[in-house]
Amino acid sequence: MSDRYNLSEQYLARALESIPLGSQTFSKSRTQYPLGISPYFIEKGDGCYVWDVDGNRYVDMIGSLAALTLGHNDPDVNAAVLRQLQDGVIFSLPHPLEFQVAEKLISMVPCAEKVRFGKNGSDATAGAIRVSRAFTGRDHVAVCGYHGWQDWYIGSTARNLGVPQATRDLTHSFMYNDLTSLEKLFADFPNQIAAVILEPMNVVPPQPGFLEGVKELAHANGAVLVFDETITGFRYAKGGAQELFGVTPDLATFGKGLANGYPVSAVAGRSDIMQLMEEIFFSFTFGGETLSLAAALATMQKLENQPVIETIRNQGQKVLDYLNAKINELDAADIFITAGQASWSFLIIKDTPVYNTWEIKTLFMQEMLARGILTFGTHNMSYAHDDKALALLFRAYDEVLPLIVASIRNGSLLEQLRCEPLQPLFKVR
Repeated sequence: MSDRYNLSEQYLARALESIPLGSQTFSKSRTQYPLGISPYFIEKGDGCYVWDVDGNRYVDMIGSLAALTLGHNDPDVNAAVLRQLQDGVIFSLPHPLEFQVAEKLISMVPCAEKVRFGKNGSDATAGAIRVSRAFTGRDHVAVCGYHGWQDWYIGSTARNLGVPQATRDLTHSFMYNDLTSLEKLFADFPNQIAAVILEPMNVVPPQPGFLEGVKELAHANGAVLVFDETITGFRYAKGGAQELFGVTPDLATFGKGLANGYPVSAVAGRSDIMQLMEEIFFSFTFGGETLSLAAALATMQKLENQPVIETIRNQGQKVLDYLNAKINELDAADIFITAGQASWSFLIIKDTPVYNTWEIKTLFMQEMLARGILTFGTHNMSYAHDDKALALLFRAYDEVLPLIVASIRNGSLLEQLRCEPLQPLFKVR
């Protein structure tokens, strides 16, 4: 047991007695944080910093899985939530915040004409698929990227245990930046595909004409185009990736940064499709919960009134510029590359002839966590990531990246691990 993570490891052992994996989220669990070199429980956060239960402080580069656009404990969001708390959290009739937040979202997002709320991104993507099936009268779905835990999607991944084969057979994957793979799906399932759903960008940017081509193929074949903007929404631009890339889908789904981490998600899109939300069943006791809606309104107002998106992008570009220069300096392009967009970027670790990605990533996490950087290779930027925080990140990279390169070159990497290497969760991108 590590002294640095003593209480975390005690809590993990206790949590495992009552909670499968000891966590509510796979990517926050011991599957992604190796035992012996990782914290397991965070006690508090402020700005771009978090403190684990052992009192160790970290620059938070994960940002609650990209749910934070403003940072932890944002004062404007806090104030809005506290004001609403005085009036109540949930009621027997809708609260005016429901239409106020919907109106604000419609004013910002190009495709949005009507809006419905859920709590998780998975709620929103499942709602978008259900209403698309109702609108088209079709059953099959074409997917590209990650779209949540529910049967209609997760059945198409390696994590399909418990999903009926009949459901799995209705979802088909295509490759990003590969229109031919989508064309093949339409050829294989003519007049059967209800929706094409994809993350408009993830690790790599869309090639010229790709998103436009997806839209053209979807419409030519009578399918609804859905952009899953659970992460890109309110991060890539005020109106999401659809605004940044100039391609408007029929429907879009939002979550995470919509309310700076408060639990609310949204399906938004064309009025004629969204009107069918009155006919399908998409209903939640807590869909109109007011604290999250107050947080969403405050977050969107701050995005409009302050240079949040510009700051996130500029600070994120500093990270990419630093890493690209460092990789070049270390002559380590065979080990590391950068990817993504400045506001949500990745340090990609490659397999090498001797060590696989997961072995290298484990050493990376071991050393970065020990230096007070909470990361698993992403840079989920927030408005709170100032130059002081980036200096701490760069100082850690200055030490850790050369260490990794040297350990690979001299064959000592496994000897430096103080834990078992990570194993992949499942691959969807």
